Amino acid sequence: METLSTNHAHGGVQGVYRHASSATGTDMTFSVYVPPHASGAKLPVLWYLSGLTCTHANVTDKGEYRRACAEAGVIFVAPDTSPRGEGVPNDEAYDFGQGAGFYLDATQDPWAANFRMRSYVEDELPALIAAEFPADMGAQGITGHSMGGHGALTIGLRNPQRFRSVSAFAPIVAPALVPWGEKAFEGYLGADRAAWAEYDACALIGNGARVPALLVDVGDADQFLTEQLRPELLEAACEAAGIPLTLRRQPGYDHSYYFISTFMAEHVAWHAERLKA
Repeated sequence: METLSTNHAHGGVQGVYRHASSATGTDMTFSVYVPPHASGAKLPVLWYLSGLTCTHANVTDKGEYRRACAEAGVIFVAPDTSPRGEGVPNDEAYDFGQGAGFYLDATQDPWAANFRMRSYVEDELPALIAAEFPADMGAQGITGHSMGGHGALTIGLRNPQRFRSVSAFAPIVAPALVPWGEKAFEGYLGADRAAWAEYDACALIGNGARVPALLVDVGDADQFLTEQLRPELLEAACEAAGIPLTLRRQPGYDHSYYFISTFMAEHVAWHAERLKA
């Protein structure tokens, strides 16, 4: 692991790091905020998965999570959204290719060799975090925004024994039914829709996946609300499954980091309460 930068913030350390990933076959960059803590202490971990076109830097620069994490004593980890670099397949569209990994393991050429964000986030990066940081890997939560909200929901639902808390900002809740997801899933996974179900939060819930509770915030002025996000589908799936869902439709807020940063501290506190229980 190579340290690219470290800066002190709210008594802790914000770092940016790079390592050679065996999952993606590329160098991957991620950021970690470690709050102030006693020597030898192990701290809960909150994962944040970013959205389309983003890198680790978007939330690191604009997410306004450090004060809340320092107060709660929670490590904040933000990986990149996809493999990048020379030789990595790409697409001219913003919603496919580099920057649009959709937190899945691709099965179709030419994407299958590198686009393995599921394996990276579920397996490889957690092992590195456990080895290099004062992390209590028995107390992990996960959140994310938009495409990253999709990732947080699906990874949390597939791994309830690992993630004790799951939340999301403006997530794509049923990607198999909306344009962003249909394009990505067909390109990365092929035309067989049965293969899409394990990457669709509503389908996972319908097939029996369960978590103790979910917190979701979405702005009612979000430009992607009705076509791409469809939060009412998650509401219906959770009601049918008996999953307690707190779905907050925030008046006047859009899809931007102005929205995310406004409610970030509340999400951090919500996770901390469950991770320290």
